[in-house]
Amino acid sequence: MKILISNDDGFQAKGIVALYEAVKALPDVEVEVVAPEHNNSAKSNALSLHSPLYVHTASNGFRYVNGTPADCVHIALTGLLGYRPDLVISGINNGANMGDDTIYSGTVGAAMEGYLFGIPAIAFSQTEKGWAHLDAAGAQAAALVQQLLPSLPESAKRGDAWLLNVNIPCRPAEEIRGVKVTRLGRRHAAEPVIVQVNPRGETMYWIGSAGAARDEAEGTDFHATQQGYVSLTPLQVDLTDHDTLAYWVPTAAALSKEGA
Repeated sequence: MKILISNDDGFQAKGIVALYEAVKALPDVEVEVVAPEHNNSAKSNALSLHSPLYVHTASNGFRYVNGTPADCVHIALTGLLGYRPDLVISGINNGANMGDDTIYSGTVGAAMEGYLFGIPAIAFSQTEKGWAHLDAAGAQAAALVQQLLPSLPESAKRGDAWLLNVNIPCRPAEEIRGVKVTRLGRRHAAEPVIVQVNPRGETMYWIGSAGAARDEAEGTDFHATQQGYVSLTPLQVDLTDHDTLAYWVPTAAALSKEGA
């Protein structure tokens, strides 16, 4: 099985090294890393369309790109690797990607790029920053990958890609209680923008911190990780609000008559 690893914290981040070491120890797998040169948190699915991308190889064999997480996976799948991996995994992110975070997350964006190419993909994150208990997080990630590997050939035959968002509590291995399938929770609005003045007298604006959890009810990723469980959330890309399609039909019909 061939596995492509990327992330958004950069190729030198402790999380991607831990993920690589844990997954490459699995039997019968080949693992390759193509990751951003620098931290690209909150870059979501952004692609670099107006500047060239360059690929370099680090001393440990990781390849790194002067672009976004999605850039890394995109160029890897469209020519850099020369083969189609069986699985794309991203992480381990330095901090949670739960609830609304998934919209902004470069970690999820890298995995989603693989999914958009029809390849099963997983985004891994730790729930707190600082890389505490990273060995336990790597072991949890490797265990999930190992569990899913046997199903990948059949998924490929059916053209049945899936996308998982996985958040791992920052706890020692013995304190992780298991894995729960969850839905995304919700956050409150972000904290206010931070305003500063630079030495030239120009006003600077810094995006504020993410807001607190608004929906952390049982069944959400927030609730599961707070209880010591790994949260496993299946994601989809279809943003259509199917429940309100019928509501908008009269509006479209009225506009069509006006334009007739």
